[in-house]
Amino acid sequence: MYLEKEVATANAVEPTVSARLDRLPPTRYFRGLVARIAIGGWFEFYEMFMAAYISLGLIHSGLYRATTASMFDVNGFASFLGSFFAGMFVGTVALGGFTDRLGRRAVFTAAMLIYSVATFAAALQVTPVGMNAWRFVAGLGIGVQLITVDTYISELTPNHARGRYSAFSMLVILTSVPTVAVLSYLLVPQTIFGIEGWRWVMIIGSAGAVLIWFMRRGLPESPRWLESKGRDAEARAIVDEIERRVIAETGQPLAAPALGTPRAAGEGSGSWFEMWQGRYLSRTIMLSCFNFFQTFGVYGFGAWVPVLLYTKGITLTHSLLYTMVIAFTTPLGAIGAMYFAERVQRKWQLVGCALVVAVAGLLFGAAREPLPILLCGAAVTIANNWLIGIFHTYQAELYPTRIRARAVGFVFSWSRVSSIFVGFWVAALLKYSGVPAVFMLISSAMLVIVVMVGVLGPRTNGVRLEELSQ
Repeated sequence: MYLEKEVATANAVEPTVSARLDRLPPTRYFRGLVARIAIGGWFEFYEMFMAAYISLGLIHSGLYRATTASMFDVNGFASFLGSFFAGMFVGTVALGGFTDRLGRRAVFTAAMLIYSVATFAAALQVTPVGMNAWRFVAGLGIGVQLITVDTYISELTPNHARGRYSAFSMLVILTSVPTVAVLSYLLVPQTIFGIEGWRWVMIIGSAGAVLIWFMRRGLPESPRWLESKGRDAEARAIVDEIERRVIAETGQPLAAPALGTPRAAGEGSGSWFEMWQGRYLSRTIMLSCFNFFQTFGVYGFGAWVPVLLYTKGITLTHSLLYTMVIAFTTPLGAIGAMYFAERVQRKWQLVGCALVVAVAGLLFGAAREPLPILLCGAAVTIANNWLIGIFHTYQAELYPTRIRARAVGFVFSWSRVSSIFVGFWVAALLKYSGVPAVFMLISSAMLVIVVMVGVLGPRTNGVRLEELSQ
């Protein structure tokens, strides 16, 4: 009994990993860590948005059709999108728990390898069935990777700069969009060494497997995760090294960490059912609805821009050109998210972005001239990517360490469910009702987000992860 009291007293006096991390100032070291983790996500976003930019190449090669006969028509371009998002759904739901069990760093590496190998294999396929099968496998890897990146960054960074660092990671990640847009503009119309240009775009995207072995060196495991598993000595050693690097960079002594803050190690093992209890119930409902409907704007627009423009009667070359110009505004959304991350409550930024997508989307659907098309397309793209930069932070901070990856994987999986079907719905609306009807669907989905987040979303700016989950 005496020994137990002595240990409890020591734990109460000794600052927790969270307290030690949260009092650290912003530094280049943290930006470097976040950038290296974000590079892992860079290739994932390259793959997700690549579909839009190679879509016309796939269609003109005869591999797919722009429209689809049914939900099970493997020859329609919608099946190319649906198979990938189906893989992401399985990855986030069935495999997301591995991140909580095995650690952030190990799963980060494994998921990257799965995606890269599958993408390279997909680039070599000559039938829709073979292509869709490998796209499904690539989706498995990316489904796990995206929630791992969000969780990893939220646990490594101080609470007062968590949103800014997460938005910075999205800025790094979203540079993949203009990159794949330029590559597609240059390569898709070409055949190089007898290989179609769209295949080269996919092969370039598979290069992440080579880089991952260099990126993982020096990346620490999440000390919060280690502490939650009772591996206190390892967690303290990692925080010691982080503190040493921060002191060396700033040349200033660190402020004393707060005492009495909650310990991740005292949270228990956690279970899937916990996200449906207490304060987590409303968060799970809100985030599930948010994720289901946000893909209508992000992928319903982003993955179909060239096809939507082509359907308006714009030529293949001009459709790719307009799409590339619009893609160059993508990082502006992440810059806005980074600047305002800690200045405006994240929930209200999500609401504002959804409103912009709803209004600008309707205007884009009605536009026929180049300037309105570019302006409205840019507004939708900026708002969509600002929303991405904020919501990846927001959903990761609403659950405790013990179930963070599992819970984020579950709520995020609803975006994969809707993504499977959005492509088919967009294709059907294009066929029977035209481009304006597509944006009526997108705007209606955005209004659902406005209501759900505005009513049920908690305030999170500057609050410790452990306080948010008490």
